[in-house]
Parts: sequence; C-alpha cells; structure tokens
Amino acid sequence: MSEHIENATTDFDFHAFQRQIIAEFRNNEGRVGGMFEGATLVLLTTIGARTGRQHTCPLAYLEVDEQAIVVASANGAPTHPAWYHNIRANPMVTVELGAETFPAIAAIAPTPERDRLFERIVDMEPGFGDYQAETTRVIPVVTLHRVNPAEGAAGIRGLGDFLVESHDWLRGELAELQQQVAELVTADAHEPAALPPCPSLTHGIRAHCSEFCSALWHHHTGETTGAFPLLAERFPGLDRVLRQLADEHRIVARIQGDIAQLVENYRPGTGDPATLAAHLHSLAQELENHFAYEEQSIVAALNALGPAPTDIP
Repeated sequence: MSEHIENATTDFDFHAFQRQIIAEFRNNEGRVGGMFEGATLVLLTTIGARTGRQHTCPLAYLEVDEQAIVVASANGAPTHPAWYHNIRANPMVTVELGAETFPAIAAIAPTPERDRLFERIVDMEPGFGDYQAETTRVIPVVTLHRVNPAEGAAGIRGLGDFLVESHDWLRGELAELQQQVAELVTADAHEPAALPPCPSLTHGIRAHCSEFCSALWHHHTGETTGAFPLLAERFPGLDRVLRQLADEHRIVARIQGDIAQLVENYRPGTGDPATLAAHLHSLAQELENHFAYEEQSIVAALNALGPAPTDIP
C-alpha cells in the first residue's frame, strides 16, 4: 500500500480526500476502506515548521523489531513531504494508531541504521523500494517513540531516566557539600579566635569537593561529546536547546572552578567560609536551573535513543 495517501494526484481536492480518510479512521478505530482496505494506517499530527499550527496526515504504519516506523517517501517525489520538515523543526508529535492516541517523539534514523531499516521495510512493502528508485533523494525512515510508554514497557530504564538519576545523585552530593560548609561557617563563628575550625572538617570538605567536581565534569563531558551529538543527528529540532545546554555547561564549569579554587585555598582561621558558602549556593541555583531545563527538554529524546547502560547501577 505504501504512501498513496500522501501525494495523491491533483485532479481532485486532495485536502478534502485526506479529511475524509482521517474522519473514517477516527470513526472506525483506525480501519479505512476503499483503496486502503486491510492496510495499517497511522495518523501523525505534527507542528508546522513555519506556521506553528497542528497538521494531521494519514501514513502507512510499519513495525520492525517492534519499533514503530513511518517512511517519508512522498510516493517517490523529488522533495521530502511537509510532515518530515515539521518533525525536523519539532520532533514532538501525536500518534493515532487504531483506537489509541498517544504523544511521541519522532527520530530520524541515521545511516547506516536507516539503510538497515529500509531494507527490512522493502521486504515488507516492496512499493517503498519502487519509490526510492523514482527519486535521487534518500528517502528518510522515521521511528516513533512513545513519550509515556505503555504498561508493558514501563519498566524499561532509558538513557533519559539515567540522566535524571545522575542529576539526583549530583544534587545529593552538592547538598551534602553545602551542609559541610554550613558546619564550617558555624564552627568559624563559635570557635575562640585562638582555636580555628577543626582541620579534619576542612580536609573532608576539600576531599568531597574534589569528588563532586570530578563527577560533574565527567557528567557534562559525556553529554557534550556523546549524548548531544547523537541527539542533534536524530532530532534536528533540538539544535537550539542543545546549544543552550552547551552554553550552560560553560557557565557551570566557571562557577565550579571558582569553588574548587576557594576550597583549595581555604585555610582554617584565615579564610572566609561565608564566601565559600555563598559561591556554593550560587552553583546550586545554576545547577538546579540547568538540570530542570535539561530534564524538561531532552529526557524524552534520550529515552528514544535506547536503554540506560546495564553495567551502571
């Protein structure tokens, strides 16, 4: 069946025809008759790249290894279909499959994954191979990933879930470091002038700060060199978000460096623990804002990339 819907001839009102298919789909729990009798269709609602308005189109629906797929064939036309341009600008979509409607994120399969999937698709629906033969453009393969997985897949721990867990661990470590510095401030205020705060407390803070700063550096380096390039490749619409997150990494690194220097240079009885506490508070605020924005903007996309590492608790 492939994508006859998408590029019907211009001898009739295509938009009226498409509206009819959509209405029939919704009235019959995804079943459509006529030329699409027996075919599995999906309604994909995207946000217009230029208009910002919602656009719904019926597409052929396929599954390869239980992965939901739609193909931007446009019946072999020389240009990509409008819905594909829309997901390049905004990957968040709404999917209607049978009687079910759910939010999803649409990922563009990169080479060589696209080639592997397309070979399987042609085995299932040879018409897609014919469409590829009719055009010089490489027909994109788009995978659809539920933002809120069905009950059967709810236990899967994705890369986005792993990101949140990493953030929570860093939050806890920073809170502990702040508590230690608060104790240092209290000790500095109550110790007699001749008795500086306990050196062992200062040593513990220095060791904890070193561990925290190292963990934060590795976390952000992994995102910048690993996760972000993968996201940029599969979700071009996240480009602005990823650039902002990279800028925030640099800000956090600067504040982190200031704190590390303050801790390293602090000497009991001569340093100012209140200044150190203020810098830690500033870092905590910047990090929380950064973590919250990152979790809101890329967790769903990261989960679409695959499961979390199994060798990390």
